[in-house]
Amino acid sequence: MKNLLIITVLMLYWVYPSCQENPDEFPQWSTVEISLSSTMEYANPYTEVEVWGAFTNQKGDSLIRPAFWDGENTWKIRFAPIDDDQTWTWTSFSSNTSDSGLNGQTGTFRSIPYSGSNTLISNGLLKMTKGHRNVRHYSGKSFLVVGDTPWAIPFRATEEQVNAYANDRQQKGFNAALMMTLQPDTKAEGPNERNTVLGFKRAFADLSDGHINKMNVDYFQYYDSLVKILIDYEIVPVYQPVFHGFGWKGLQVLGSNINPQEYVRYTKYLLARYGSMPAIWLIAGDHNGKDPGVKESGEMLQKWDCYQQPVGIHYNPCDDYLASWASGDRSHCFHNNKSYQDEEWLDFQWAQTGHDAKHLYHKVERMYDNQPIKAVANGEPTYEGMDNGQNALGWWQGEEAWMQLMHGGTMGVVYGAASLWQWKITPDEKGWEAWTDQPLSWDGALHLEGSSFVGLIGKITKNLDISDIEKRWDLAEGKPLLVKEDQLYISFLKNGGELNIKGLPKNMKYTWIDPKTGLPKQIGKVTKNNFKAPNNGPWVLLLTK
Repeated sequence: MKNLLIITVLMLYWVYPSCQENPDEFPQWSTVEISLSSTMEYANPYTEVEVWGAFTNQKGDSLIRPAFWDGENTWKIRFAPIDDDQTWTWTSFSSNTSDSGLNGQTGTFRSIPYSGSNTLISNGLLKMTKGHRNVRHYSGKSFLVVGDTPWAIPFRATEEQVNAYANDRQQKGFNAALMMTLQPDTKAEGPNERNTVLGFKRAFADLSDGHINKMNVDYFQYYDSLVKILIDYEIVPVYQPVFHGFGWKGLQVLGSNINPQEYVRYTKYLLARYGSMPAIWLIAGDHNGKDPGVKESGEMLQKWDCYQQPVGIHYNPCDDYLASWASGDRSHCFHNNKSYQDEEWLDFQWAQTGHDAKHLYHKVERMYDNQPIKAVANGEPTYEGMDNGQNALGWWQGEEAWMQLMHGGTMGVVYGAASLWQWKITPDEKGWEAWTDQPLSWDGALHLEGSSFVGLIGKITKNLDISDIEKRWDLAEGKPLLVKEDQLYISFLKNGGELNIKGLPKNMKYTWIDPKTGLPKQIGKVTKNNFKAPNNGPWVLLLTK
């Protein structure tokens, strides 16, 4: 046969170290990788040809996955079986039907149970809950996002560095990492190297010219290895295609002026390359949500993402006012954190409160009430150490995260640190204004105290079913309270005190937890509706069945 067909298992070896006796059997939710070889030559394979695969099992389930170009004459399709005891057949399709290497290829494999220990894989990919308040796995297990913002990992970090980063964040309780999938500033300059002062790897050779058509495939092949490490450590990548708003150094970010077709093509490429693994799609970053290609990318994901993993928008610090830094440009503001609220493809809305170390809860609170319901979080609080190491230090981060959660940010919490988000190579690396910087390298910022407090939210809530939990301060005389009726009650009291909760069911237990350590202080059976914190410090109250 002239065309070389190769079927491999990508994630199998990440989470399932032993080889399979039967190479045609692959575990549920692991990624099966199919390689296709074109029989024709293309001047620019990335832009000229579309390839996809159709997968059908014995029950008649049919899933379609886009393919991606992986250099030279190679295209790959990555697919994760949704079951554990079915025979799957697949057929490839190409926009160029004359290319017999890409069009009309077929194959068969069988899905088997997953027996590894990675909870991201064992519980399946991500989707929204029925009530749209938060995220869950396909298994039904809820997933409270506890995110960090190592935005520059894809273009600055090495495998060794990401391994150290992911190990630290998993140990602390984080389960998601927000990333700019490429360096977005058209005017940024420096060596084309990772882990180099002023340097960054280029994903596209023509980005500095305002386009993303000339792909450097080796960039994404290396990015594969970084994604692998994150998922090994049970950290879900949050993919932002081409950033809007500030960007990396604020040097004329491409996302706000990009060709819409190029933006959609690239978003689809990311879907093809990474969409068979746990993922969250952040298709608008740090602006008003209305940049070129955003709406079209949302519609594309609705059509092409057969797993329907979460899709959303992250806004700039404005909502219903004109910020001073906007210099009179009204397009930055007055978006009210609700662009495309009515769109079916939109799953979540993320606010941003700016970097002035102010506890601003009104944005999330308003977003929670918007209709139709979309999951809500504060996607960017003040990063720890902003403004030359002064802002939002230590426990400030813990209080901010818990209170944003209590105000309706039920999708989860997000943390950030100056120097870490830029992935600074040395403490004195230049290129950022003081308001966004501090004299630390990425690994120095990795160990700032505030990250531990935010990560503990992940540990405290890890085994709780928070699916569609609601803000119900009305049941607690106006004090912070999240409720999943008759099953789960969560309150955060930043200064201790008492809590009276109406209508509690019988047979519940209470636990007071210190949010600074994650340790329980008092545990008991609920006998009344009044609860008094152990002291005047910050406390979390959990009521569970």
